[in-house]
Amino acid sequence: MTFPNHNSIATGLYPAYHGIIMNKFTDPITGEFFNRNLDPKWWLGEPLWVTAVNQGRKAATYFWPGADVHKGSWTCPKGFCKAPYNVSVPLEERVDTILSYFDLPESEVPDFMALYLDQPDIQGHEYGPDDHRVTKAVSKVDKMIGRVIQGLKKRKVFSDVHVVLLGDHGMVTNCDKKVIYIDDLADWIKIPADWIQAYSPVLAMNPRWGKDVKNIGKKNSELVAKMNEALSSGIVENGEFLQVYLKAKLPERLHYSESSRIPPIIGMVGEGILVRQNRTNTQECYGDHGYDNMFFSMRSIFIGHGPRFRRGKKVPSFENVQIYNVIAEILGLRPAPNNGSALFTRSLLLPFGETAQVE
Repeated sequence: MTFPNHNSIATGLYPAYHGIIMNKFTDPITGEFFNRNLDPKWWLGEPLWVTAVNQGRKAATYFWPGADVHKGSWTCPKGFCKAPYNVSVPLEERVDTILSYFDLPESEVPDFMALYLDQPDIQGHEYGPDDHRVTKAVSKVDKMIGRVIQGLKKRKVFSDVHVVLLGDHGMVTNCDKKVIYIDDLADWIKIPADWIQAYSPVLAMNPRWGKDVKNIGKKNSELVAKMNEALSSGIVENGEFLQVYLKAKLPERLHYSESSRIPPIIGMVGEGILVRQNRTNTQECYGDHGYDNMFFSMRSIFIGHGPRFRRGKKVPSFENVQIYNVIAEILGLRPAPNNGSALFTRSLLLPFGETAQVE
């Protein structure tokens, strides 16, 4: 999902630790609702721009989610923090703004810059990832990357700047023919709509048993068992594509249990499957992301270019919590505590003082 991934990239923390566990969610403890809120209490990690300015470096961001949150020494300065997000701003304008920072006096040029381009995400959601309009959007982004490179070459700094190109998620097509309806589980367990915070691509549930109910944990366990019994019965349409867990029993590889903000019951939805309450809600085909990251369709790209990157190095798929340490090392920053690995950083970068020849 967009906000959890952007913050994991920026902080090196899994969502359970940086606090942004979904794009929108209700805290089960406080009852407060998060929807792109800027209150620092929601944002528990230390993003790269904060690490940089806390250690005397300069940073700039353009539409990066979370960058307009005031943390540490970072106050989202007007000249170096373009926010809030505005989809109507042309990609060319975003790129040219970042490039213009290199025209400042050398002492004022930001050491770290983050730029967010919302294509091809927009087209992927609307049409699905295989549509020709997504291909067109990818071509547009490719031109923007070329614009960055040519702008750096024109300023004769391309060989000195590290450029990291990455995505926050993949995309898969959903259709209304691939749906699991919660009401189809009624013969086993009736689940009111107000128990469900999100349907798909992650089913998030916070049952409201009432204040007088004892042993809520046991009630939740019984609910999970009945749901899984129904889903595996062969009677519920597409039921085999949903597995429900108590959050503490989710696969450890997801790192998605150590937060009170995560609802107590989580359902892992099959690739491209929709979950709906009942059959009154029909959808056309479209694109979505946020499914299990073991699916290749949910993965994205990482390309690093610059004097510290090992030239021609290819690495196996890795988690985006690794990126924070890589950037911090390049900038010579002391990283804040995070879930990344120093070993991964060493595998990607040349030792300090040793640089690759960059064309």
